[in-house]
Amino acid sequence: MAALLVRRCCWQHLGAITAIPASLLTPPTKVPLPRALSQPPPVSFHTSSPPSRTDGFSVKEQLEESGNADKMMGELLETAGSPQELFQLSELHALNSNQASLVITQLSRLAAEQKLDTGQILRDQRFQQLLGITDSQISQVWNNTLVNLLRSLYWLGVERSRREVRSVEQEVLWRLRRLSFRQLVALAEFLATRQGKDSKLLHEVIKKLELRWTELEGTRTVVTLMSKVGQVSPTLMDRLEDKALELAEQFNPEEIRKVTLALAYQNRRCVPLLRAFSYHLLQKHSDLSLNVLMDLIFAYGKLNFHQPQVFQKIATDLQPHLATMTPLEVTRCIRSFALLKWLSLPLCEAVAQYALDNTRQLSVSQLCGIILSFARLNFQPSGSEDFFSMVHEKLQSHLDRLEPPLVTELVWSLCVLQQARAPYLQHVLAPSFHAHIRGDQSLKAQNLGLKLVHINTTAKLETPEYRGPFLPAEALSAAAVAPVGDKVTPLQSSLQEALVGVLGGQDNGRFDVHTIYGWHIDAELVVDSDNKPLPVKDFAAPHLPRSEGTKPLPPGARRVAFLRWEFPSFTNRSKELLGRCAMARRHLQAGGFLLVDVPHYEFLELKLERQRVAYLKDKLNKAMAKEMAT
Repeated sequence: MAALLVRRCCWQHLGAITAIPASLLTPPTKVPLPRALSQPPPVSFHTSSPPSRTDGFSVKEQLEESGNADKMMGELLETAGSPQELFQLSELHALNSNQASLVITQLSRLAAEQKLDTGQILRDQRFQQLLGITDSQISQVWNNTLVNLLRSLYWLGVERSRREVRSVEQEVLWRLRRLSFRQLVALAEFLATRQGKDSKLLHEVIKKLELRWTELEGTRTVVTLMSKVGQVSPTLMDRLEDKALELAEQFNPEEIRKVTLALAYQNRRCVPLLRAFSYHLLQKHSDLSLNVLMDLIFAYGKLNFHQPQVFQKIATDLQPHLATMTPLEVTRCIRSFALLKWLSLPLCEAVAQYALDNTRQLSVSQLCGIILSFARLNFQPSGSEDFFSMVHEKLQSHLDRLEPPLVTELVWSLCVLQQARAPYLQHVLAPSFHAHIRGDQSLKAQNLGLKLVHINTTAKLETPEYRGPFLPAEALSAAAVAPVGDKVTPLQSSLQEALVGVLGGQDNGRFDVHTIYGWHIDAELVVDSDNKPLPVKDFAAPHLPRSEGTKPLPPGARRVAFLRWEFPSFTNRSKELLGRCAMARRHLQAGGFLLVDVPHYEFLELKLERQRVAYLKDKLNKAMAKEMAT
């Protein structure tokens, strides 16, 4: 009601100021006739003729009247509540090109707010008249109005091939140097969202932004450009990262969330910026919302950026929210933590309990995500019996409906957690299941094939009740071939040098052994009951595709495997092996090996060769003594 009264007053005031002739007013009982676009409007709010005193007004008074008219027009546009009111305004008053542009902009705003049919607006003859007025004097449209006009025409769906749209685009292109930095940002954001990387105008706008990047002010502009435009121009993104680092202290948590997500989606691992954000999050922002927590851990996981203090804070802050989170959100969070190899026991226990409490809401794929995460972290819930009973019940009738890659990952994860039942093994080891995986030469298929070998090893060595089927011999032989292109690590090279001194010669051991179990051994040797090395090639080797020797091991002799554990083999900032490495140890032990573990945090601390040799001999003696004690 109040808006209606204001609108009526504005109309009466505007009529009194502009003294509109009666010929321009359309009676309500008649249909208005369209004006000819070629004729100049009889009355304009912005007169272009030289000022004259014949009407009794001074120049100053005329400027004041013109300003008042513009003000009244702006108020009328703001108070218009429907496209019909805007069209009526264009009929009652002779508009110049700037005012016609404002009407079109207001039309698009109303259409967006009220979810109107834009096709009906475009088909209206009065809209076409507005386009004609704008096009006839496009150079007279103000800069900000011109930018908004272009955005409105795109949003309303006016065909880009039309002369009026091309005219506006060309005018914007000519004026790019005169546009303010804020106007360039708004235009770039809209073009990147609406037209994508193929827009010629967008590339021209980005060039201007790259040249004028020093004009960047405020975190909001940086966030907008990084999240909406940065993926189009790596050069601009470099500048934005520098500016974001400069303003890092001023970002609030929501802005940090948006920037880190932009970096993650563009795979830009800007370590200085991520470190700065992490520092300010810990120092200044104690309370973080659920969205911020979830997106931060996702971005850190995707960028493989490790910040233990931030991980601990996020894990702690997430626990109170778990009860209100959706299954998708819970799965997403635990997968991100698993990707970062961050084992938070309280959080994992809470996720396991969440799965038990929300079994019906959890989809099978979401449950698979939780199992894969637990397997990577080698986490066994305290109530594992209840948890895995629920898992088996849920998977029992859905295994056939899952995609083969997901089924392979799932069964492999259950093998890691020692929960693989015979039906699961039979399903993935059936020839009809793994035939297409073995026939694919892609890197992903090769990884799945190796996991099938691990599942086969579990079936043979850890599941005595399982009777088959098993993988064919050629699949196991392929797994025993050294992968091409693996780089030698400092731990690997120094360990091999020290092992030569331990074994007393190359003939007493095998180095860099790839077994049919799908696992790699750094060195293998056979020792008698007195811990003296024996020629390893003289004895049968059931863990190899082809054995060089045939003799059985002498009484009291043991087969020993040296296993190095690099930094990535452990969970983040701990000495606990990941699930994959823990399963490797179990399989090799079940295959008859006595294991000597060589972790990086112990061996690399030794700088002298004699220290390393003494270390390995001591580890071997302790392993033998422990074996004899049991």
